[in-house]
Amino acid sequence: MCAYVLVAEDDPKQAELVRRYLSHERHTVLVVADGRSAIDEVRRQPPDLLVLDVMMPGVDGLDVCRVLRREYDLPVLMVTARAGAEDKLLGFDLGADDYLTKPYDPRELMARVRALLRRTRPATGTAAPPLRVGDLSLDVLRHEVRVGDRLVACTPAEFRILATLTAAPGQVFSRAQLLEHAYGLDGFITGRTIDVHVRNLRKKVEADPAEPRYLRTVYGVGYKIVDGRAGD
Repeated sequence: MCAYVLVAEDDPKQAELVRRYLSHERHTVLVVADGRSAIDEVRRQPPDLLVLDVMMPGVDGLDVCRVLRREYDLPVLMVTARAGAEDKLLGFDLGADDYLTKPYDPRELMARVRALLRRTRPATGTAAPPLRVGDLSLDVLRHEVRVGDRLVACTPAEFRILATLTAAPGQVFSRAQLLEHAYGLDGFITGRTIDVHVRNLRKKVEADPAEPRYLRTVYGVGYKIVDGRAGD
């Protein structure tokens, strides 16, 4: 599964280590040392995956993610020395798809890269009809979400969560189940991550996120998707 991977890392030794491991797995790798260059390179040629260090000079990784998420839905793996839960949640809130804390084993980084690419590379095979709930539709092969005629930009993790719910309208999914669909069996990702993604999805697909028509909370259990008016 060869891919074009952009690595934004200001530590030359760390950047070279990541480049060598990625190149060993036959990926095409471009390394940049600051956030401004990362934004420029993505706009010049969007990569299949962005490995993004948070603490960089000038424009930091969080700002890079914030800017790029308005324009692209490429998968983003954040790498940082900040190990706090709130830092991770902020990264996910800005649109990161995975989060790895320094220091890390490069083999774990490669495993996460492989997992992200498996989940986000375009599927092949016979086209399937879009998933629909009311005015909400998902085209899995094209990785598109629409509300009516409006195209909605979703991160890969958001799309997988929404696709899981939309494929089974009315079925309640626990946070653990949604985590498995979105991230696989990854013990480093917590259930609060799902809450962040659902909150972001409501901002994108609901007319009133505070009174959702589609994405409903089932308190003490998890989430489901329905077609109805708030309060039904």
